[in-house]
Amino acid sequence: MRPVSDDDLWETHADWWQEGFTDGVDPEYEEQILPLAEEHLRGAHRVLDIGTGEGQVARLAARLGAEVVGLDPTWNQVEVAKERGGGPVYLRSGAAGLPFPDASFDVAVACLVFEHIDDVDDAIAEVARVLQPGGRFLFFLNHPLLQTPNSGWIDDQILDPPEQYWRIGAYLREDKSIEEVQKDVYIPFIHRPLSRYLNALIDNGLLLTRIEEPAPPPGFLARAPEYTDAAEIPRLLFLRTEKLR
Repeated sequence: MRPVSDDDLWETHADWWQEGFTDGVDPEYEEQILPLAEEHLRGAHRVLDIGTGEGQVARLAARLGAEVVGLDPTWNQVEVAKERGGGPVYLRSGAAGLPFPDASFDVAVACLVFEHIDDVDDAIAEVARVLQPGGRFLFFLNHPLLQTPNSGWIDDQILDPPEQYWRIGAYLREDKSIEEVQKDVYIPFIHRPLSRYLNALIDNGLLLTRIEEPAPPPGFLARAPEYTDAAEIPRLLFLRTEKLR
């Protein structure tokens, strides 16, 4: 039997993303990610949305007046993005070989995408290549430190007195896993330490100009009360970089 590839998993489970994280369904997107994206997309003229999924960030950029191209390696995502419309043009492509000339865009955005990309160095090099000098890269990640595999909120009743704390897993070890994100839905994730991403950005002339580690938003905490005691542990990391001239 042919082994199941990462691409097969995304094709099979694209509806998990389309139904659970878009069109106002997910509070972290609605209350946190999309407002951050809107703030930093303002003034953009030509935007590339890498790993666009079904296109909600691409549609946001289009509503702000930009010309937008969204690309994704998954046919099921691209087809749904086209159906939902909203102005962007959509293409099927991976991130490690972007089908555009040098300096094609003044803004690139990748929202919760690079933790699923094997060829991270090639992908970041491609982002830098297609950005114009002075162009922005808006980079959203599941927080590499605090969302490390096997991290989580621990209610330790063995200690006297009992303690609650956030356990951090093997942060420095790069780790690829297939996670069951809900029953019978399996998605590949790659953990890397933050230095791995930052050094790749530096090596490609992408200067860090802003960093955000927002607390989980109220809507998320309302849906995940077990997380309330860890409400000062960020789940999201946002980096804004600019391409050096």
